[in-house]
Formats: sequence, C-alpha cells, structure tokens
Amino acid sequence: MEHLYSWWQTIQSGPSSDWINDIILLTGFSLLCWFGWKIIITRLYILAKKTKTGWDDLLVNAVSTPISVLIWLWPASVTVKILLTNLVNFPTEWITTVQQILLIFAFIWVTIRLTIHAENQVLSSGKRDETTVHAIAKISRLIFIAIGVLSVMQSLGLSLSGLLTFGGVGGLIVGLAAKDLLSNFFGGLMIYFDRPFKVGDWVRSPDRKIEGTVERIGWRMTIIRTFDKRPLYIPNSVFSNIVVENPSRMSNRRINETIGIRYEDVASINAIIDDVKSMLESHPEIDASQTLIVNFDAFGPSSLNFFIYTFTKTVNWVKFHEVKQDVLLLVLAIIHKHNADVAFPTQTLKIEPHSMHCNV
Repeated sequence: MEHLYSWWQTIQSGPSSDWINDIILLTGFSLLCWFGWKIIITRLYILAKKTKTGWDDLLVNAVSTPISVLIWLWPASVTVKILLTNLVNFPTEWITTVQQILLIFAFIWVTIRLTIHAENQVLSSGKRDETTVHAIAKISRLIFIAIGVLSVMQSLGLSLSGLLTFGGVGGLIVGLAAKDLLSNFFGGLMIYFDRPFKVGDWVRSPDRKIEGTVERIGWRMTIIRTFDKRPLYIPNSVFSNIVVENPSRMSNRRINETIGIRYEDVASINAIIDDVKSMLESHPEIDASQTLIVNFDAFGPSSLNFFIYTFTKTVNWVKFHEVKQDVLLLVLAIIHKHNADVAFPTQTLKIEPHSMHCNV
C-alpha cells in the first residue's frame, strides 16, 4: 500500500523519465478498479433484491453508472496532466479544479438519478397524489442542481458573496426582462401547493373556453386535453386570474328535470308526485341524505308541470346518465300507472259563431 501511495505521489508531482509506463500502469489500475466496482455493484444488486424494501434497489441503481464513469474520468484527468507535464510543459494547476468539478458532477448525477427513480417508485405504487409527487421531485432536483452550480462556481474561484450581491441587481434586471416566465413559474408553484386540480382531473373555466382533462402540469404551462381530444397549452399565470371549476371533486351529481302531464290528468297529480318522491327515496343510486324535492311547479301552456330535484350517489359521468335514465323511465311508469300521460304541445282553436250578411 505504501508503494502504491508513493507511486501516486510521484506521477502527481511533476515530470518523470518513465511517464509512458506511468500511463500504462494508470490505465491498468483504472481497469482493475472498474472490474472491482462491477463485482461490488453486482453483489449489491443481489443483496438489494433479497430485501423487502425497494429503496435500497433505487440507491444501488443511482450510484452504479456515475461511479463507473468517475472511475475512468478521474485517472483520465491524471493522464492528461502527465502528458501536459512531460510533453509540452503546460501548466496543469487547472486539472485539480477539473477533478473537483468531476466529483461535484458525480454527486449531482447520483442525486438526480435517485430522485427520478424514487419518483417512479412512488408513482408506481399508486398510493400518493401524482401532482404532489411530481412537484416534490422537481423541487428536489432544482435544489440539487442549484447546489451543484454554486459548488462549481466556488471551485472556479468565484466569490459567492460577490455573486449574491451582483445577483440582487441582476435578478431585478432578469425579473423585469422575464416577468412572464417568472409569473408562469410562480403560477406553477401555486398550482402545486394550492392544488386546485391535479393530473387526471376534469376542469373547466367559466371565464375562458377551457374544459378538459389535465394531462400535465409543468413549470411554465399546463396541458389540458379537451373532450374532442385537442390539447390546450395554457400558461400557468392564466390560472391566477381566472375561476377554475373542478367537477372531478364533486360529491354528487344533480338531476334537475321538469315533467309535464296533461291537464285532464289533474286529479292524479298529487298521487303521481307522492309515488315519484317515494321511488326516489328508496332508489339505491339516489342519495336521499341530500336535497330531494318533487313538487308541482307551474301551469304550462299545455301541461301541468312538476319538477324533480335530487342527487345521485355516483359522480361518474357515464354511470350518472344510466341512473338518470332509470329514474326517468320509472317516473314515466308511475305516470302511466295512474292512467295519466306526459303532455305534448297542443293548441286549442275556438271559433265564435257570428251572423253573415250578404248584400246583393
């Protein structure tokens, strides 16, 4: 081990008369480390598969490729240093900075891969809200990237305090120049944290011609697929200024129908209304705990009108119409049971008798 450390210090110190052998040994050492890492990572994969939790699999998968790349790039930077030192006598102090950047890059790569795998793992379980998971994952990646950028700047010798001071003035300039981009960004944050809707929800706006299913919520825009399958690309800032209705979160769906019977069936109207109300109260798909009204409502031009106001238990659009169809057919059967019928538009023409005179 001491001999290996002494050799490493020698190739790092400066020009060497045996630099070609140093490069060959360095390449062989890299190959040996790479084979060793492959054996270790394969063993870790096997051990991770045996455990009940999936998080160790994610960690092993996240570090596998970045460390493999680092095993080759780090000795490659040393090889470049040897070549520059012995062939062209070129300054090599910047190699150390490159090596620091490689370490930072490997760390950021691992964390980003870990957040991506964790995001997919959580979404595949189906136990968490998709929009919230996407938001947390994006914010985590943004934080790690920002840490990486600041670390690289510090490695390059930039003063972070001076950079932050400049950033205060520069941020104001950039903010004015990119106010629409920033408003969309903060509009996206508002959607993620206020959660007026999530991916998969049916939304619509009475202020704009927006209605459809949410497909994706990005940092700049939200994609909504209309019911005729056209995509709408809506900047997130729009949602800060409009009313958004989310029918997907309704607790019930409403049946609100007006039905007219003939004027000659006036004697049966009370019995019809009582039977319809009893039918609705006992219907298995009607939520009797909600408002339920069946009342004679108005004298129509050609009918006696009563209305039905009730709520279904289901919020599914297709099943709601099936329940509504069943209710209306039962109402029609009740009307016929009382020897009555649904009215249709009619007109009565009354001709007044009058005397006719004929002049010759």
